[in-house]
Amino acid sequence: MSTLTGLQCPECGEEFEADVVQTVCESCDSPLFARYDLAQTARALSRERVSARPAGLWRWAELLPVRDPGKRFTLGEGDTPLLPLRRIGERLGLKRLYVKDEGVNPTGTFKARGMAVALSRAIELGTEEAVTPTAGNAGGALANYAARAGIPAHIYMPRDAPASNQAEVLAAGSDLQLVEGTIEDAGREAAAEASSRGWTNFSTFREPYRVEGKKTMGLELADDFGWELPEVVIYPTGGGTGLVGMWKAFEELEELGWVDSRRPRMVSVQSEACAPIVDAMRSGADRVVAAKSNPTRAPGLRVAKPYADRLILRAIRESGGSAVAVSEEQIAASEAELARAEGIFACPEGAATLAGLEKLVQSGEVEPDERVVLFNTGTGLKYLS
Repeated sequence: MSTLTGLQCPECGEEFEADVVQTVCESCDSPLFARYDLAQTARALSRERVSARPAGLWRWAELLPVRDPGKRFTLGEGDTPLLPLRRIGERLGLKRLYVKDEGVNPTGTFKARGMAVALSRAIELGTEEAVTPTAGNAGGALANYAARAGIPAHIYMPRDAPASNQAEVLAAGSDLQLVEGTIEDAGREAAAEASSRGWTNFSTFREPYRVEGKKTMGLELADDFGWELPEVVIYPTGGGTGLVGMWKAFEELEELGWVDSRRPRMVSVQSEACAPIVDAMRSGADRVVAAKSNPTRAPGLRVAKPYADRLILRAIRESGGSAVAVSEEQIAASEAELARAEGIFACPEGAATLAGLEKLVQSGEVEPDERVVLFNTGTGLKYLS
């Protein structure tokens, strides 16, 4: 059973009731974090026991917010493969290079993790209708999990989003609204409709539970490496839910006594077309200034001002990590190399992590013996027109 105790603002520490629908901390304009009774979890559960459970995201039930097992909607998400990249590693002089391939999730991307948990918890709390803005993949995920749960969903998506994402939403029977402009424009329209119609808004970090689904990537990494975390994690960053979620997972695992205090260096990779985290890291700022939002082959990276900017920057800096921007040409070249050298048809966002790694190797920021994990957040099949 879940050991959820409540919600907390990570900025001011104010606590919030978890068993009613919550959004953000209005005082701090901050996302909320789910908190758990980790002492109880440690008494009742061991890492060996959780490793032995049937595969899937819900094997971490004590560390997830859904109390009623009958409300844990699933399409088989989680426990994605950790694959060695031997040929690319040899070329780069890295002995222990891996990719965590999220493209094998239901709906083809890591978005399945977040929506599985967020929608399940929302329905447990009484949600009857859902809405989200999206660059594409989150909308497809919400549409499919809403179909699984049997509730209506409304998806607000930029008109230039990949055709496959639009088709996926329609196939699942959701209401698709195409918006002129960017995901920020879609976000404004979705928020207005949510407010006026009483729909639950699943926009990134505007509810507390998508990050809980994404944190299972960090929980799995610990299990994958025998409860010893790798030295470097390279992650494509748009809204940053996965990066923040993994950092939260590592803290919870240490409190459980399942890992020690060592952490991976968290590296955020963005496109040069839209790189607000990179800009903030370079300037030493604590908050992001809205970046230019030029078109990119990696639409998931086109987030001009992530809502959780403080949490993203804090995780990178506390880990001793960095942020790097890569060109469109470098992303395309990395897509081709992953497919031809390793047989992995990565999404552009995932391929960007290899392009970022190239820069880190050139600058000497990665040692040959370090365990380095790239995150491919989706399958390239989602981007075929």
